[in-house]
Amino acid sequence: MTWSEMQPLLEQACWDTLYMVGWSTVIAVVGGLPLGVLLVLTDRGGLLQNVVANKAIGQVVNVARSMPFIILMVALMGFTRSVTGTTIGREAAIVPLAIGAIPFFARLVETAVREVDGGLVEAVQSMGGNTWTIVRKVLVPEALPSLIASTTTTIVALIGYSAMAGTVGAGGLGDIAIRYGYQRFETQLMWITVAILAVVISLIQFAGDYAARSLHRRGGRSGPAPRLRLLKASTADTKTV
Repeated sequence: MTWSEMQPLLEQACWDTLYMVGWSTVIAVVGGLPLGVLLVLTDRGGLLQNVVANKAIGQVVNVARSMPFIILMVALMGFTRSVTGTTIGREAAIVPLAIGAIPFFARLVETAVREVDGGLVEAVQSMGGNTWTIVRKVLVPEALPSLIASTTTTIVALIGYSAMAGTVGAGGLGDIAIRYGYQRFETQLMWITVAILAVVISLIQFAGDYAARSLHRRGGRSGPAPRLRLLKASTADTKTV
């Protein structure tokens, strides 16, 4: 296969992969962020302590995370068809990708939020801040560098998942590698696909690490005292909420 024949295939495959991973990441963040925060809030000693709810949510997350993605895709085919009208193509692949990524991201969010200094939470509580204020003004902003790193990890994992989704006709680089590189013995095309995936993952990891380090340094320069002053001002505005 010549380069002129491979180029349109690779361009479409790259676009399909970015499309699947992009939408799946958005859904995973929207669904996983509140789920991860809720796991922290409902834990023992949390602001919304509820051990039963915490155990139930945690068990659901654990079961979803433990399921291999290829099995998850097959198990969700009926649900995928009801949502998208098909089980083939990039739109159909977004459903299992997002569902598989939500619990994965939720656990990363839980870890990130647990690292927030408890003294800041107690300070806002002493100022009269409610749970929503603490989540919005303390937990999420203070955990933001770790949340950026968690999002980067999730994106990298989703790229790997999307390659596996190619085995069931989802499109993307994984589909090209399977249909041409493996089934038609186009070894050159397969290695080009591997190289593209490696470059894309490296760029995403670099951008995520850079953003996380930048936010961490910015937070470190501000120090706890200025943050508490800002929190005190914002708490005064939301005290009646």
